[in-house]
Amino acid sequence: MDIQKLQDIISSSKKIVFFGGAGVSTESGIPDFRSVDGLYNQKYDYPPETILSHSFFMRNTEEFYRFYRDKMLCLDALPNNAHLKLAELEKSGILTAVVTQNIDGLHQKAGSQTVYELHGSIHRNYCMKCGKFYNAEYIKESSGVPKCVCGGTIKPDVVLYQEGLNQDILYDSVSAISHADTMIIGGTSLNVYPAAGLIQSFRGDNLVIINKSPTSADNKANLHISGNIGEIFSQIKV
Repeated sequence: MDIQKLQDIISSSKKIVFFGGAGVSTESGIPDFRSVDGLYNQKYDYPPETILSHSFFMRNTEEFYRFYRDKMLCLDALPNNAHLKLAELEKSGILTAVVTQNIDGLHQKAGSQTVYELHGSIHRNYCMKCGKFYNAEYIKESSGVPKCVCGGTIKPDVVLYQEGLNQDILYDSVSAISHADTMIIGGTSLNVYPAAGLIQSFRGDNLVIINKSPTSADNKANLHISGNIGEIFSQIKV
């Protein structure tokens, strides 16, 4: 019954925006930080939130990269049914944007064109000295602290703790959300701010939440479905 309701909402929509978090990529084998089996429940010398902070990166760059290569660079991961269905919805003209908290690039790999990456991407890396670009494969295959040809340290274009979000991406995300008639939130607990606050910009008719656990916006949703988003999206027809 819930799947049919979701199908009806999608079929009657003209401007859908999807807002997604880590749960969108767990079905592709990428760990969720806060799930039972996620990174926060594994044992390291430092907690992941400390390692993935700006100050730790600057002070302990080699230790940062040891963790980052091992746990964040999931370069063999493939898009799942959620990524593929969203790309299909965009191609059909009814989905206008994907706003994601993920940094894995799987939406683009699935074929999505308009993707606003709130927390950056592992696929973009820049020299802190000269700005030269390096891809994720270069970082994965390097050892120790990856260095540019100019000698500078390379930093991933991901938003670390203690760093602010890109204002242009924030603006574009808010604009897309505010003009949508339907917003589908998937795979996120809506606990990470300021990203989670973006949903306050939504003024449309249909708010759908697809998540395995409760979220702070459940009481505002027209439809709430508990489950794996890839499995649910695989049943939707475009």
